[in-house]
Amino acid sequence: MTVNIEQFKTLMRVDFAVDDAIINGYLSAAENYIQDAIGTDDNFYAQPAVVDRYETAVYAYAGTLYTYRISMTETRAIGMDATVNSIVGQLRGKYAEWEEQHEGS
Repeated sequence: MTVNIEQFKTLMRVDFAVDDAIINGYLSAAENYIQDAIGTDDNFYAQPAVVDRYETAVYAYAGTLYTYRISMTETRAIGMDATVNSIVGQLRGKYAEWEEQHEGS
């Protein structure tokens, strides 16, 4: 998997290092979230048909966490990104197919 902080910072137009620790934490949380929602076998995420969607979902979720990191208030709720939910749904189906093909390997 090629998710990395430099790519994230380019996508988010972040050109300073002050937030690097928090960004790394959000990237890790996003990867865990996506894999917990789909499955945890790294071989699945390395497939050419999967890697781009996986990375997009991770960056989208980490971007939501980074952008709305202080949005916890009593008056406003921020919903999760539809991009992430859509990609997770697609990858769940692909993971189930992949898992079925690789059972017992």
